[in-house]
Amino acid sequence: MRVLMPSRILDRHTGGNTTYARHVATGLSQRGIEVARIPAGRHPSITMLQETLTGLARGQAGDVLHYVADTGPLMRTRRPSVITVHGVASRWISSARTARQEKVWRTRVQRAIDSTTHVVTVSNSSANDVQEIFGVEPERLTTIEHGIDVQRFTTATELSKEVRAQLPERFALYLGNIEPRKNLVALVKAFAAPEVRALGVKLVVAGKPAWNAEESLAVMDRSPDVIRLGFVSDDDRTALMQNCDVFVFPSLYEGFGFPVLEALAAGAVVLTSNKGSLEEVAGPALRLESVDEEAIAHGLARAFEDESARKQCREQGRAWASRYTWDASVERHIEVYRKVSS
Repeated sequence: MRVLMPSRILDRHTGGNTTYARHVATGLSQRGIEVARIPAGRHPSITMLQETLTGLARGQAGDVLHYVADTGPLMRTRRPSVITVHGVASRWISSARTARQEKVWRTRVQRAIDSTTHVVTVSNSSANDVQEIFGVEPERLTTIEHGIDVQRFTTATELSKEVRAQLPERFALYLGNIEPRKNLVALVKAFAAPEVRALGVKLVVAGKPAWNAEESLAVMDRSPDVIRLGFVSDDDRTALMQNCDVFVFPSLYEGFGFPVLEALAAGAVVLTSNKGSLEEVAGPALRLESVDEEAIAHGLARAFEDESARKQCREQGRAWASRYTWDASVERHIEVYRKVSS
């Protein structure tokens, strides 16, 4: 068997999609399964064409094409193929993309689903959304949860000098892409609430702008409560989670929610919303009652001051995160590859 995955995801870091693809690719290689690239171009249109042409090529016996990030071929593939659709935020919120962006995205995803053999998604919540919006038959859909590298996040890790120099004594951490779906405008405004100001803490934001990030960036840059680090290394990512007083993730929708499980594995006190998949995967994390700035402020006050809740989250977090393993995820993917090849 040879599995081909898009170079545009494997070879540049796009966030959770890259984390997912690289872990699956590594697991396949460890099991003696060759992983090759679906080529990418310098422009998205060229990449779209190349991914479609790769699907039309007959390739070699035993090939499986795996389009790992929502979009893929525009025409029916001639080789067995799989598309992973990570979720459908726009079923529940209108702020994820502009109307034009959403139309293009849904058209591309629908074409990819119609052009491939099987669909994978990453949580029960996402499976419901994919079936409802794209009309995928249950027999063509498999839910495979991601894994978490618990050992990485439990191993004590030093902050780099550059990052350590920017950190205050006490801080809440947000780590992830900067985009409207992450609800960062409300989070930053919550830090101006008197009950949060009284805590004397700052919000540290680590991550790079994704799409439609302008408003979030502007609000952060105007706030005296925010320290923005930009994109950080994997070691700094782990160390930040291990050293923060609270990890806060008030997302409006998640297909899975890597950062929440990673922070739980790191031993952080985690405060998160219940949106999308987070209701099922966040386990012992502290939950926000709502996702507006007032509810976030109340949640932050509790997360910093309720010692009983903090202790419970820390004691149960690592065990909960340990339930999600990449070994199990990779084995489930291999089952799907064999199914579409039979």
